[in-house]
Amino acid sequence: MTAGMAFGNSAPDASPYADDGPYGTPVAQHRKAGLTRRGKVAIAVAGVAVVGGGTIWFQVHSAAVAKEEKEAAALQIQMKKLELEEMRIRNEQTSTDKKAATASASRIQAAVDKCVKDSSGLIGKGYRSPSRGDVVADCKQQYETADASGMEATGSTQTAGDGGGGGINSPTLLSLAAAGGLALAVFARKGKKADA
Repeated sequence: MTAGMAFGNSAPDASPYADDGPYGTPVAQHRKAGLTRRGKVAIAVAGVAVVGGGTIWFQVHSAAVAKEEKEAAALQIQMKKLELEEMRIRNEQTSTDKKAATASASRIQAAVDKCVKDSSGLIGKGYRSPSRGDVVADCKQQYETADASGMEATGSTQTAGDGGGGGINSPTLLSLAAAGGLALAVFARKGKKADA
């Protein structure tokens, strides 16, 4: 037996150098480096999806930011309105207090003048009789003390009335403004979570 022959009916091993065809060994075709057509389509579809998703996300994000800015501006406007309302109430209270003080001062002055006029017969009439300055001081002390006690009673009545819910005082207004701001902030946050 010769080398290269096999037992049986099998064909001898083909030599790697033998010609396979009538025109010689066919040249192997090399594939071009890069993606196949299917890979290029997949990358294009993925790129379109990323760009489209990014655009949609940006639009949603921009809308949410614009909505939050509007809510913040509305909240600032509401706070300004509350501050203006508080200033108006304070100004009205100050004006009322000034009017009451002016009316009280004019009443006191009229009462002091009447007292001095009534007591003018006692001035300089005898030993130890009061002078005009003493009479004026006594009348002022008498009527200013009486009016001050009346004013304190009126002030305590007004304070009790404010506490009873008859009017709006500054702490009540500030607490209402703070509660309103807190409620708006909570609702804005819930709306933001619902949009997301």
